[in-house]
Amino acid sequence: MKFHIKLFDVVPARFNVAVMMFFACWVNYMMRVNMSVNIIAMVPDESTSTSVKSECEAIVTNDTSLYNSTVVTKRELRQPDGVVTFTWTAQQQAYVLSGYFWGYSISCLVGGTAAEFWGPRKLVFTTMLLSAVLTILSPQAARLHYLVLVAVRFVSGLAAGFLFPALHALVAHWAPPAEKGKFVSALLGGAIGTVVTWSLTGPLIENFGWDYAFYVPGAIALVWCFLWWYLVYDSPVLHPRISDSEKTYILEAIGDKVQQSSKDSKVVPPFRKIFTSFPFLAMVVLHYGSNWGLYFVMTAAPKFVSSALGFNLTSTGTLSSLPYLARMIFSLIFGAIGDRIVKQNVVSTTFMRKFFCLFSHVVPGLLLIGLGYTGCAPILSVALITFSMGSNGAATLTNLVNHQDLAPNFAGTLYGIANGIGNTAGFVTPLVTAHFTKNGNGFAEWRPVFITGASLYIASACYFILFGTGETQSWNYVAPVEDEEDKRPAAATPATNNTDTTVTISPKT
Repeated sequence: MKFHIKLFDVVPARFNVAVMMFFACWVNYMMRVNMSVNIIAMVPDESTSTSVKSECEAIVTNDTSLYNSTVVTKRELRQPDGVVTFTWTAQQQAYVLSGYFWGYSISCLVGGTAAEFWGPRKLVFTTMLLSAVLTILSPQAARLHYLVLVAVRFVSGLAAGFLFPALHALVAHWAPPAEKGKFVSALLGGAIGTVVTWSLTGPLIENFGWDYAFYVPGAIALVWCFLWWYLVYDSPVLHPRISDSEKTYILEAIGDKVQQSSKDSKVVPPFRKIFTSFPFLAMVVLHYGSNWGLYFVMTAAPKFVSSALGFNLTSTGTLSSLPYLARMIFSLIFGAIGDRIVKQNVVSTTFMRKFFCLFSHVVPGLLLIGLGYTGCAPILSVALITFSMGSNGAATLTNLVNHQDLAPNFAGTLYGIANGIGNTAGFVTPLVTAHFTKNGNGFAEWRPVFITGASLYIASACYFILFGTGETQSWNYVAPVEDEEDKRPAAATPATNNTDTTVTISPKT
């Protein structure tokens, strides 16, 4: 027992929370992105197609381990004998890919408010458990009908939409300002989840069949759920194993911007003021531009790498995951830079948010434009996608944290609304990609897809630079709604017996 207590004194409680948030995003993305590669094996391309390798006579290589080597290629996937495959059309495949995001966008809108009312710990556990079960059931759904799979993906996305708003609610309660960059970087754990999933999906499919590319992520998610329930609590006040010194440090560092209470107090977000706030709307626009680029790589990159660049399935998963790995690495670097800037207090928060839009949005947009004109250089194409997404790691200092600046007391609600709107890109992107590539997979067909993404990246950054801010808004300071038992006269509860402390919410003077 003494060793148990000392162990939790040595390892800060907020470190455990940050690590579990990182793996929450990891596991969430394992269940979210597996379909992008799985569908290549579920619906083998029986038609002949011309890849960029055959379009460019200037390409000379003796390496056939990565490329499909015939001039007119027919992608043949290696799977165990007897594996069931389907003949879904391109439009039906787009519905399967986008179904998740239809549900995801809906629940994101209310996810933050739900977390603030019922607590992020319980909400995340329940919804992730549901997503895990549905992921395991996906192969059986696909065998029944593609629309059944679309429905399963829709409900899975509906459950998953609560995750990120709830995690941002946790960040508001657990992250001291000088560590906020690191906490927000932990929310990009999905990048590693994507790398692991897409890297392992090819070998899993080739050795066991595409069914196991659903079973393995689902099983990992089930294990994670029980670790989350044991290690994570809604706030430092509620954590049973946090040291007094750490609790005091967190509460004093956060100050009066966030309500910290051991009661289940409820704060009703000021929705009218939120939706009429230009800084909030600027953040939503910035987030949408970032999400378009994110979901392009998530839903379309595997097809682009496989069909347009001519890489085989195993290489497709590995190469398509590189942008996410780059985004994770860059996010850690940018997060550390942001924390140092906050500690040194050399520039305003508003200047920092707007300046780093150059890295999170403008640079990725310019690289996507270049991607449309690389032509006969597949390796250069992969490099441009990788660095475009990598540079977007600076989003840890822009759209992924700006809601914490505007109203940390309602960080979950603000992020939920922004992410709900932004995630509509998740189902629009596959449809746009399917429209432009319906007649082929050459660069002429893919170029409009890249230009569209680049335009949204850059235009959203320009809008935020004009109208965005990093200042805390006055509507952040709203008193909690009192429960019936809290409406009793003060005399009924002597002050000497009051052991339940609450940080008062009031504007700074």
